[in-house]
Amino acid sequence: MRALAEAGPTLLGTSHRQAPVKALVHRLRAGLAEFFQAPAGYEVVLGNGGATYFWDVATLSLIERRSQHLVFGEFSSKFAQAVYEAPHLDEPEIIESPPGTLPTPIGNTKVDTYCLTQNETSTGVAMPVERVGSPGQLVLVDATSAAGGMRVDLGQTDVYYFSPQKCFASDGGLWVALLSPTAISRTERLCRSDRWIPPSLNLLTALTNSRQDQTYNTPAVATLFLFAQQLDWLLAQGGLEWAADRCQQSAGIVYDWAAGSDFATPYVADPAQRSPVVATVDLDPSVSAQDVSAALRRNGIVDTDAYRKLGRNQLRLGLFPAVDPADVRQLTLAIDWVAARLRDRDAV
Repeated sequence: MRALAEAGPTLLGTSHRQAPVKALVHRLRAGLAEFFQAPAGYEVVLGNGGATYFWDVATLSLIERRSQHLVFGEFSSKFAQAVYEAPHLDEPEIIESPPGTLPTPIGNTKVDTYCLTQNETSTGVAMPVERVGSPGQLVLVDATSAAGGMRVDLGQTDVYYFSPQKCFASDGGLWVALLSPTAISRTERLCRSDRWIPPSLNLLTALTNSRQDQTYNTPAVATLFLFAQQLDWLLAQGGLEWAADRCQQSAGIVYDWAAGSDFATPYVADPAQRSPVVATVDLDPSVSAQDVSAALRRNGIVDTDAYRKLGRNQLRLGLFPAVDPADVRQLTLAIDWVAARLRDRDAV
């Protein structure tokens, strides 16, 4: 934020077609390719609207006829629903498991696109990113809360997309996609066909603009700047490997605390599926998670609420790279302190 304040007078308000902002976009694209060790031929593409917006981009510009979706929480289900409602596509194949668990993709010659979610933000379930299907079938990975905090081999994906308000410590309203040559080829073919695609949802339009280090329409320059600052910091610390280790350290603190607590339990039963970036912890009915979150918020510890549609007595904790593991440990002590006093109050 200090860096943004210093750069603001010469950067904010600048046209995104001019050198200062184009240089910022170039810095981001080059830094992301380095950070994710993008294989040869992969390209970094930016667009406005956030990862939710990218679902519509993918529905129009990437899925040819039929897709397969792994649905195991709120966000994976929303993408599947968007595709289901698209009149130009066949009904998608949906493989679903209850919240807190993980389904398994199944190779199917009748689908052309597999849609995976590396980390289901609503439930704290993480999945390995591994290629499904055969050459020519695309693998799309929603990595909004995972990108920058979980390891990934981009060669196992064709489209790895996210927005920067999680691990990259910026604001929302921007999407990023790393595209394989196969995805680029599919994009060029579909976007040049007779399929109607609005320019703002046309991935080829975004790709063409990104190659010129710009976005189709005016971006939030402060978001780009904060994103670039965080990316530079992560690269200086050691890149994705360092960030993933740091998130795993924080996750270990939370899960070990919950496993040893007399009122808290990790929500995700299978340790192998527990997220290193979003931890979900169920609380005993004797301790109201809503009251715990309210007490924490009054004391400057914010946003520990469960995902509303799960309806559980639960805390959901962000363990992104910008969060110091020492602060995570302090948070567990704060929760213990609040819980003890809530139980004493109820006992009285």
